[in-house]
Amino acid sequence: MLEVNGLVKLYGKQKAVDEINFSLEGGEVVGLLGPNGAGKSTTMKCIVGLLRKTKGEISIGGQDHLSTAAKKLFSYIPETPSVYDLLTVEEHLQFIAQAYSVKEWKPRAEELMLTYDLLDKRKKLGRDLSKGMRQKVSICCALLSDPQVLFFDEPMIGLDPKAIRNTKRIFRELKDKGKTILVSTHLIESVEIIADRIMIMKDGKIIGNDSLGNLKAAFKTGDQITLEDLFLELTKDE
Repeated sequence: MLEVNGLVKLYGKQKAVDEINFSLEGGEVVGLLGPNGAGKSTTMKCIVGLLRKTKGEISIGGQDHLSTAAKKLFSYIPETPSVYDLLTVEEHLQFIAQAYSVKEWKPRAEELMLTYDLLDKRKKLGRDLSKGMRQKVSICCALLSDPQVLFFDEPMIGLDPKAIRNTKRIFRELKDKGKTILVSTHLIESVEIIADRIMIMKDGKIIGNDSLGNLKAAFKTGDQITLEDLFLELTKDE
């Protein structure tokens, strides 16, 4: 569902993303980890078209990532949620439904608002929402169109414990439906539970890309080591 080949992103002479290659299959949840400045968000923004890549090829569902056909296949949840100040919560969902030609969208919208405790906020304007509420609206909008690929950049930040638990449950449900999920997060414990595969970035490069068990074996760590321990070991400065 996603192919990234030779992706490079330069800021001046600095390589924020340095010749990375990876692919994601249908029904796969992949955790993207790395310290601040590793290139995670830059990679994701290049994939979804918010940043112009310097070099490389990216395809989604076999289509160029900037094509209309590809854009119909994915949703992106940014680290900093952005909502329209003068649209209500419900109007945000209506806007997405119209933009993606989602038929019979209201029952799904009601279900999503119930899941994220937004039913009593449905008439509240975007400008009046807290950061956590904005994040919930962003997630609901991303899920409404039933995309094949979802890109989550720090989706748990700002969410309350109930919303975090529901988001993990939704990840599992999406996986069971064959959806593809790439999630970038600093909450290592949460991704350890839900991810089929882990990609670890450092200095713009992918330094690990495999299941947690295989990563432990490759770097000769014991079975008792946690993903957090492995991550800190791999990304420590020499």
